[in-house]
Amino acid sequence: QVQLVESGGGLVQAGDSLRLFCAASGRTFSSYVMGWFRQAPGKQRTSVAVINWSGGNTRYADSVKGRFTISRDNAKNTVYLQMNSLKPEDTAVYYCAADVGRSELSPTALNNRYNYDYWGQGTQVTVSS
Repeated sequence: QVQLVESGGGLVQAGDSLRLFCAASGRTFSSYVMGWFRQAPGKQRTSVAVINWSGGNTRYADSVKGRFTISRDNAKNTVYLQMNSLKPEDTAVYYCAADVGRSELSPTALNNRYNYDYWGQGTQVTVSS
């Protein structure tokens, strides 16, 4: 079992930055892939960024490349999402997720949310124009 708790969301203006946090517990954090996903009202949940066990391999959705950075601190059992140059279209509930069956990124790590076994409750990010 893995428990995930997100924090750091809020209301910001376009162009601002936010840093999201996801604290994990329950299994050896450094052994599995983590990802950030988001879901806007009335839309499907989509991937944002994923990271392998060590933090040495990451992938990003095209919509956030160059603006968002995923990272992890295995000593603190935490994965981060640094979001810069935020846009109104980034408004969504952001979820972190754990793929406990993999330590390295699979070819579908970014595209298939069904790879992920555990999910947090989400944190709201609202970007005003």
